[in-house]
Amino acid sequence: MTDQRIHNFNAGPAALPLKVLENIQASFLNFNGSGMSITEISHRSSYFDDVINDAVSRTKRLLKLDDRFHVLFLQGGASLQFAMIPMNFLGSEDTADYVNTGTWSTKAIKEAKIQNKNYRVAASSEDRDFSYIPKDIEFSKDAAYVHLTSNNTIKGTQFHEFPDTKGVPIVCDMSSDIFSRPLDMEKFGMIYAGAQKNLGPSGTCMVILRQDMLNMANENLPSMLKYATYASKNSMYNTPPCFGIYTIDLVLKWIEEDIGGLEKMEAYNIEKAGLLYDFIESSDFYNTTAREDSRSLMNVTFRLPNEDLEKLFITKATQNGLGGLKGHRSVGGCRASIYNAATMEGMKALVQFMESFEKENK
Repeated sequence: MTDQRIHNFNAGPAALPLKVLENIQASFLNFNGSGMSITEISHRSSYFDDVINDAVSRTKRLLKLDDRFHVLFLQGGASLQFAMIPMNFLGSEDTADYVNTGTWSTKAIKEAKIQNKNYRVAASSEDRDFSYIPKDIEFSKDAAYVHLTSNNTIKGTQFHEFPDTKGVPIVCDMSSDIFSRPLDMEKFGMIYAGAQKNLGPSGTCMVILRQDMLNMANENLPSMLKYATYASKNSMYNTPPCFGIYTIDLVLKWIEEDIGGLEKMEAYNIEKAGLLYDFIESSDFYNTTAREDSRSLMNVTFRLPNEDLEKLFITKATQNGLGGLKGHRSVGGCRASIYNAATMEGMKALVQFMESFEKENK
């Protein structure tokens, strides 16, 4: 058992900034002079009011959101949103466009289908095993929304530019790349993200919802399944995931104050990913699985010459303090998840290990 922290490349739950973890550790038993842990304070107290309101304010500043946008914290992960979105926004006469870029998009489509909602798959990259992001997509003019998944953690692909939907609001699952770059929020009616990849610990889902989308939402739903419930109660209709929201607030503070905002966060992420992709490009031992124009800055998926070498690579990497490099169980191979909290130090250590492993096993 290691007595020191490793370089964590897990896909989710994933690495958190060390400063955030240290802040949690320092205040865990006595949060802000309350004499209680953050896990013990009442969500109806002024202590937690300060936490959730600060998280909302930092989100709005980082993404430059105006008063049309609600910042909500829900439970059930992004997977519950796959069902809640068509449930709230598709009436019997409505339809939505979905772009299928792999596992998470496929699951979102499945939830619309289960509810017998009208939907159309406007584009798909299934023809090449989801190794690219479709371009030049023709969307329905009368769609209630266009659903996208901004980053595919399993296949290592990412939307680097969002498509022109001719005014149809985009609803986007950004679980694995939220707050990794600036966004033009005028395109989006809603974005959502399970926190455990790029934002905080598991158990919380952030939803950012524009008022016009909220206005069209179905009110004839169970209370816990309609967005109006959360928007009207500042996400505290029932007990929210308090610790998760607290951690998210610390992560947002880190991005805003330590990194310096989303423009600098994006530049750092491009630099980190570039280091790894450049090395792989220079090698004939490692190969990326995503098409070059669609490669993710968050999840670098790659293969070695054979599966036996991949197993050895993962074992040796773990022994050298490089954790979480095993590919998703559905596709195999290797994957380095290099979210916001991944450090340049960790990237250099990974590249150095990959270089030495190649020399020893080529």
